[in-house]
Amino acid sequence: MSQTQIAEEPITIERIADKVFAGEPLSFEDGVWLFRYPRLPEIAALANHVRERIHPERIVTYVVGRIINYTNVCWVRCKFCSFYRVPGDAEGYTLSMDEIFAKVQELVDVGGVEVLIQGGLNPRLKIDYYENLFSAIRERFPQVIIHALSPTEIIYIAHISRLSIEQTLRRLQAAGLQSIPGGGGEILVDRVRQQIAPYKHTVDEWLNCMRIAHEMGIYSTATMMFGHVETIEDRVEHLLRIRELQEQTGGFRAFIAWNFQPEETELPHIRKATGYDYLRTVAIARLMLNNVPNLQASILTQGPKITQIALGYGINDLGSIMIEENVVSAAGSKFIPTAAEMERLIRDAGYQPRRRNTRYELLD
Repeated sequence: MSQTQIAEEPITIERIADKVFAGEPLSFEDGVWLFRYPRLPEIAALANHVRERIHPERIVTYVVGRIINYTNVCWVRCKFCSFYRVPGDAEGYTLSMDEIFAKVQELVDVGGVEVLIQGGLNPRLKIDYYENLFSAIRERFPQVIIHALSPTEIIYIAHISRLSIEQTLRRLQAAGLQSIPGGGGEILVDRVRQQIAPYKHTVDEWLNCMRIAHEMGIYSTATMMFGHVETIEDRVEHLLRIRELQEQTGGFRAFIAWNFQPEETELPHIRKATGYDYLRTVAIARLMLNNVPNLQASILTQGPKITQIALGYGINDLGSIMIEENVVSAAGSKFIPTAAEMERLIRDAGYQPRRRNTRYELLD
């Protein structure tokens, strides 16, 4: 046998395009190469091809929902977060049941269908708090879907309640939990997580929580917070971790990428990612995550103009109108559109707006 090694063919945009058109998954090396490829419009064209293959109609969806940050008390002290207050802080709060019911009622009054409930890791709140809350919401507002508690919260609730993840999820599901947001993923590389959130759970713990939830029929979204201390290779690894779990469970309904907001955090020296970087990142996410059905924009962090452009970079959903939002906007982002504004943005970009629910079922 010849000792001469036959070198692999170099990666080119043509080779990647052949894979995309054939529906083949891109490799880690492909993803890293795309992040360094200078011609962004060509990446956008490929991402838009994937979007049109999955969603051939020129429809862009959104949901009328409300985020309820039930507590800002959290002991984890993530360096990227400006929302939390440590236990005992005078500015810490936990909403009462009546305050939460009033917020859900406001959502229902404007035709909302989804309540996203998430907050900090509050050591005073064990599983019985969440069971009582979810069952009360389900009883009063049976038409509202409870999309609540990131894996970060679920892992901590299980820990302080001395339960397994499966036991915790079964009890929460029985109380009314129907879907899980993808928060706490940040970047799914432990080296990065040690730098920005050293007291948080590991990558494997996050993925395991999602895996168990999916196997129980509790579907979820997945997120990526980029533009801080991670490398391009870390971003691609994150995307592949999501894709691999999706191959096993099929439980991710959507993927959302948003860039780190440095204002008022412990990482103020980091320059905010540009709109150009955001567009490249979502386009590559659409190409790498060929098995995740929906790609959702981060309109809160990007604002209306970049969001409209992103509709040509693989995005097919604008997320929630978010009657209220406190976590990301605590770090400086403030664009929270109404339903009318959301529909105008979609129409002006040449698409048809359609309302949906958490399950991505069209409502109108």
